[in-house]
Amino acid sequence: MYEAVYAHPDGDSTVARHALTAADSGYDGIVVRNHGDEQAEYDADAVAEEYGVDVAEGVEVRADDPSRASGFVGNYRSDRTVVVVHGGDRRINRFAVEQPTVDVLAHPMREDGDFNHVLANAAADNGVRVEFDFGPVLRASGGSRVRAIKELRKLRELVENAGAPFVISASPTNHLQIRAPRDIAAVGETVGFDADTVREGLAEWGRVVERNRERQSDAVIEPGVRLEDGTGEVSDNGE
Repeated sequence: MYEAVYAHPDGDSTVARHALTAADSGYDGIVVRNHGDEQAEYDADAVAEEYGVDVAEGVEVRADDPSRASGFVGNYRSDRTVVVVHGGDRRINRFAVEQPTVDVLAHPMREDGDFNHVLANAAADNGVRVEFDFGPVLRASGGSRVRAIKELRKLRELVENAGAPFVISASPTNHLQIRAPRDIAAVGETVGFDADTVREGLAEWGRVVERNRERQSDAVIEPGVRLEDGTGEVSDNGE
């Protein structure tokens, strides 16, 4: 299972501090998802070796309109393991779920964002994961928390009915906001998820990382076709 974090300067904690807390909390890895204009400086391999958790280099694209978002996605796709689009705007939500090159649509219900069955079906068709952001439920109170639960329940029904892929995150901006998977599962129950589904949502980040690293590998010529180790011969994996 993985957590997707915002590190300094897009958050208050360093990548290393996030990694340490994630390891202590029982995660296998983290995705560093800083927005494009607030990138963190870190050595992913060194941090991973130091704390015993995987560290995946990601980015969360934030743009005012779909045209700019498209340009940013294209710029980052080749050198970032995970490409997330910052949702919450209706036009951006639609753009993201229609782009197979996008891995995750983040927090689509924020601000004036809306999500409906058309977008859920598009996410399913294009393999774009919809994020369930548990952060507001964990950290808000009163009416704000009630609204966050209501929005997540609506989103869960839409995603479930469409069979769209999804990820789950507490969207921590500092290491103190990282919650153990069992705590995330408890929050999930208030939204209508069982514990197994929450674990699947946390594990999906790791599956995205593994798949995209495979695709970025020099050994991959095209999906399903690899160079045999040491032979220079091509093999078909049957995909």
